Amino acid sequence: MNVTLTATRPVGHLLREWRQRRRMSQLDFAVEAEISSKHLSFLETGRSQPSREMVLHLAELLEVPLRERNSLLIAAGFAPMFKEHALGDPELQPARAAVELVLRGHQPYPAIAVDRHWDLVAANDPANFFMAGVAPALLAAPLNVLRITLHPDGMAPRIVNLGEWRAHLLARLRRQIEVSADAQLAALFKELSEYPAPAHAAEPAATAVSFAVPFRLLTDAGVLSFISTTTVFGTPVDVTLSELALESFFPADPSTAAALQHLAQK
Repeated sequence: MNVTLTATRPVGHLLREWRQRRRMSQLDFAVEAEISSKHLSFLETGRSQPSREMVLHLAELLEVPLRERNSLLIAAGFAPMFKEHALGDPELQPARAAVELVLRGHQPYPAIAVDRHWDLVAANDPANFFMAGVAPALLAAPLNVLRITLHPDGMAPRIVNLGEWRAHLLARLRRQIEVSADAQLAALFKELSEYPAPAHAAEPAATAVSFAVPFRLLTDAGVLSFISTTTVFGTPVDVTLSELALESFFPADPSTAAALQHLAQK
């Protein structure tokens, strides 16, 4: 288990920042929390100190990530509640087995597991063809999926609809930053936004997929088109598990499905 105790600012200041990040007025949040606005004001200014139960109650309503809930507890003078294990630790073996089961079961279609910073945790065999042509330097650990996707020495030159896929990924990353206030994600967003975009990134590619933004990749088997889904663990109480996401790619057209079936038989 790895829970780091660090010095932090007063808990009231942190609660106020999370409330403002969620774009809630003090009055609206007090009503939702079923406390008086005066009491909430006292908590945010430090005139009153919240109980452990109150910290957890307010953090739950504000949808504060588990890692940051620990920080709130520490700032309020309490021990952190949520443990953090490495995915390979015995305590998380059932979760690791579930991840591997999902990845294997998704074959012959690609699927990956990533952590909160989009670093690759695991992948199934069909995901390997995504890496074709990627510069070796980008494949060094920790392998960041977003960096590999949008870097000009990564997959970007082979993404047929790079304009719309890049916009989709950056919008998704921006939303993650708003939710988590993660400084490392903010730095990653700045880096990705500054990458020079190839010429074919200027215009979205025409596609028959009307219900989702497709991921269209030029490969030796032709242009393969995917739609993707994201799976997370329900009601996790471990920090690592709460930050794990599985990205599963499905064929967006019959030709892609046929190509993937053919590749799986080789």
